[in-house]
Amino acid sequence: MERKVLIIDCADAPGLITKITGVCFAHGLNIIKNSEFVDNAQGRFFMRTELEGECFSPSLLSELQAVLPERNHTRLVDAGKKRIVVMVTKEAHCLGDILIKSYSGALDVEIAAVIGNHQVLQPLVEKFDIPFHHICHQDLNRLEHEEMMLKVITNYSPDYIVLAKFMRVLTPEFVCQYPSQIINIHHSFLPAFIGASPYKQAWERGVKIIGATAHFVTDSLDEGPIIKQDVIPVDHSFSAEELARCGRDVEKSVLSKALHLVVNEDVIVYGNKTVVF
Repeated sequence: MERKVLIIDCADAPGLITKITGVCFAHGLNIIKNSEFVDNAQGRFFMRTELEGECFSPSLLSELQAVLPERNHTRLVDAGKKRIVVMVTKEAHCLGDILIKSYSGALDVEIAAVIGNHQVLQPLVEKFDIPFHHICHQDLNRLEHEEMMLKVITNYSPDYIVLAKFMRVLTPEFVCQYPSQIINIHHSFLPAFIGASPYKQAWERGVKIIGATAHFVTDSLDEGPIIKQDVIPVDHSFSAEELARCGRDVEKSVLSKALHLVVNEDVIVYGNKTVVF
């Protein structure tokens, strides 16, 4: 039996679920799991359906689109392992967590390669027999550096690019190559403390919680659609360094949870928001 995930994003209208499931039934497909959501403020309907069947007809999508309102976004994707390229700088905690979870099967991804602008993490990556590409940014402008990275990334044809503490801002020219496919972990509970030194900012503000945010990368710094967030309590006794140490645990947890949601096709991006089933 073959299994796929049907994702639908369209204008809301009466009877949509009946129409959609009717087409699926007519194709001899069994619904394993179904979730839907209506954004009443925007008048949008979202649906995620896990389907199973002997075969999926090429006409399925066109027949579904025929019963949906115009300008719908309908796609049918494989329910299986996704291919990722991870980009890093020097910090190991997020990368290490992804490597271990991929190795153990806790995260259904194939790490095709790791790219670093420093060589610090190369020995860690090579312990898992994964290619590491050192692409130094020294003496290069941002566009030149990104062009070199894109040449490597293109060879691996990733489904997603994961910024596991890659501490460089990507240009719009880079981001547009992989729309809604670049996942970043920000060491703060966005929208608070955007940009550099968020834990120092948090300490100076005397916060009582610290957190992390995983989001898709857009042209606006740290303002892309949010996938997953979490926080932990802190108090006045924490130094900025202690906040950062605690924050690293939250960062790696949030990033791996967000990655799991994305590769499982549980996330639909619309506008600058997400629906997470």
